[in-house]
Parts: sequence; structure tokens; C-alpha cells
Amino acid sequence: MAKGQKSVDMTQGTIWKLLLSFAVPMLIGQIFQQLYSAVDSVVVGRFVGKEALAAVGSTGSVINSLIGFFTGLAMGAGVVISQSFGAKDEKGVHDAVHTALLLTLLASIFVTILGVSVTPTLLRWMETPEDVLGEAITYLRIYFAGVAGLMFYNIGSGILRAVGDSRRPLYFLIFSASMNVVLDLLFVVAFRLGVAGVAYATILSQFLSALLTLWVLSRSEECYRFVPRDLRIHGHILRRVLVVGLPSGLQNSVVSFSNVFVQAYINAFQSSCMAGWASYNRLDAFAWLPMMCIGMANTTFVGQNLGAGKIDRAKKGTKTAVLLAYAGTAVIVAALMLFASDALKLFNSDPDVIHYGRLFILYLSPFYIPFCASQIYAGALRGAGNSLPPMLITIFSFVIFRQAYLFIGTKFIEGPLYVGLSYPAGWLLSSTLMYIVYKRGAWEKNAVVR
Repeated sequence: MAKGQKSVDMTQGTIWKLLLSFAVPMLIGQIFQQLYSAVDSVVVGRFVGKEALAAVGSTGSVINSLIGFFTGLAMGAGVVISQSFGAKDEKGVHDAVHTALLLTLLASIFVTILGVSVTPTLLRWMETPEDVLGEAITYLRIYFAGVAGLMFYNIGSGILRAVGDSRRPLYFLIFSASMNVVLDLLFVVAFRLGVAGVAYATILSQFLSALLTLWVLSRSEECYRFVPRDLRIHGHILRRVLVVGLPSGLQNSVVSFSNVFVQAYINAFQSSCMAGWASYNRLDAFAWLPMMCIGMANTTFVGQNLGAGKIDRAKKGTKTAVLLAYAGTAVIVAALMLFASDALKLFNSDPDVIHYGRLFILYLSPFYIPFCASQIYAGALRGAGNSLPPMLITIFSFVIFRQAYLFIGTKFIEGPLYVGLSYPAGWLLSSTLMYIVYKRGAWEKNAVVR
């Protein structure tokens, strides 16, 4: 590799140090990425009102359901790249990078057109209250108009992470998240654009992070360098990306879409409950980060080590990742429960909003700890190129089981807390099933390794 390389070879060295050195920069980056949504909620909640906070919060599941599919495809590309990188196949890395980037361009066009078109229909179908509907439509349509920035940042940073570089995506994300704060305050407080202002701030900031990431890829001297004239779909690479990424993409899309149903149940209550749920979800997104980032680090770790034929080392990495995820998540849960009221006041000071948000935090957050198992074992299976079991388990746990829980239970039990508890019920089921599949060991034989 070229002098001054930023990539990391995970096939040798101390496992826990490699996982943490990869996960921590990514964790910091994800914190800043979550600040996009959190700052939007804080600004509208404090400077516009609880109805605006409810409007922004109610759009999250719709956004995730449409872009989640393509995030899964990006993960598939990352696995293919990490395996080729571990096997020292430079041409394979180069072809996978350019296939992924062209696929992202086509996907971003599709998501933009689809998202802008279906926004009003989806929000009305979710029974979004009239006092929230107009601002929700405005926010969501502007967001989808600029969704290409988010998608290109994700694929570009995914390429860098696949070769072990999680630091430069972090630097770019810190810069763009900081710009988002400045633009939020400028558009909302100074220009008084309301919900539209936070949407414009978000998409402009995301385009900055995308441009910086693509600039780094184009300036690299390594095999993952972006060369525009080399953009093309390589059939054999696309097939490998789809084998890994399509199940993950379908999983992300279907699971996120199932959250639209949960949001519809929440929408049946007053706007204070919707705002409390939105505030909880912003904090919930931060609490997930340790397990998610360690799981992503383990995906790269397993991918590189299987590419190098080191199955035992891949297993040891997964065991270490589970312990790290438990420890990190336990700390987050303790802090979240201890400072629940103070954290919720950042979004809105209405007593009813705080009441509902605190209720969700105290009863749901302890279940994050057992859910770590699902995230880490799923990451290992995906790193092996075996994404079908995680997809089936996740869809069964988060879609079929959760919807049955809500459809049947709400006929006998009323109240938003019962609706919220549909999440940990699915988490526990997912963790149990994911552990069973991983321990059976079939992924070792079916690993997609060249």
C-alpha cells in the first residue's frame, strides 16, 4: 500500500484494541450524525413550539423506511470491499468502489423522486394530526429533495471504513454537523423559516460532508481511489453486493416502515405525547450508538479476517465485541435514566412533554443492554456475507411479532406505554434468535470469501 496510508489491516494485532480504535472514531462520528436530528428537534422545540417538534419527530420513520434500503446496499458494498481488501485483491476493491458509487447515484435519484411524491400520502395514512400535518409535509419534502448528500456521505464513509479508515469520515462529519447547528440557528432564529429552516440546514450540511468524502476518495493513491471515468456497474461485483446488501436493505426498509405503524399508534394520542415520543427517540438514537458502532466494527473485522482465511480470529473478535457492547451500553443507560428529565428539557419544557418522554426512557432503556447481542451477532453474520438470517430474524421480530403485539394488545390495554413496550419485546426476541443462529455456526461454511 502507498506511503501514509490511512487503512487498517485487522487480520493481525490485539483484537480489542483494533475494535475500539475502529469503533471509537465511528462512535464520535455517529454522535455528530445524530446531532443533525437532535439539533433540529431542539431548535424547533425551543424556538417554534411543541407542534413543530411533533412534526419533525413524526417524519423519522418515513425517512428511514425509504433510505434504509439503500443503506443496506451500501453495507453490502462495504462487506465486499473489506473482504477484497483482506485478500489483497486491489482490482476487486477498485471495481467494487466504482460499482457502489454509480449504484448510489442511481439510487439517490430514485429516492428523491419517490420521497417527494409519496410524502403527503404517507403522513395522512399515518393519521398525522392536522395541527402537525402541514409542517411535517414541508420538512419531509425538503429533506428528500436533498437526500443525495446523505446517501453519498454514507457510501463514501462506508468505503473508507471497509478498509479500516474510520477517522476521516469522523472529521468531515464533525465539520458538517457544526455547520448544521450554525445554519439551524441562522434559518430558524434569524430568518424565522421555522420547520423549513431546519430542513434546509440539514440537507446543506449533508452535502458538505458528501463532497468532502468524495474529495478524499478522489485524492487517494490507494486501490480504493475514486476515478470518475471508471464509474461502471461490474456485474459480478453487483451480484456479490446484492447477495449481502439486498437482505440488509430489505430488512432496514421493512423494519423502518413497520415503525410507521408504531408512529400511527402514537399519533392517536395528543401532540404532547407525540412530542414526548419524538424527544425520547432523539435520545434513544444516541443510546444505541455503542452497540451499533461496535457491531459495524465487528462486521469489518469479520470480513477482513474471513477474507484472509482466519475463522478462529473472526470468532474471537465477535466474543470481544459482545463484551465491549454490553459495557458501553450499560454506561449510556445509567446516564440516560439518571438525567432523563434534564435531557428532555433540552427539547421542550412543557410538563406533559417531559412526562411522556421520561415515561418512555425509564421503561424502555434498560432493554438496550440485552439487545446488544442482536447487533453484534448480526454484524458478524453480515461480515461473513451471510445477511439472510439477520434479515429474516429482524423482520420477524420487529415487523411480524411487533405488529401482532400491537394489533392484539391494544384491544385490551390502552395507553402510550404499552405501545412503546412493543420495541423491547421485539429486541428480546431478536437477540435470542440471533444468538441461536450464530452459535449453530452455519455462517462459517457459507461465508462469501474469495
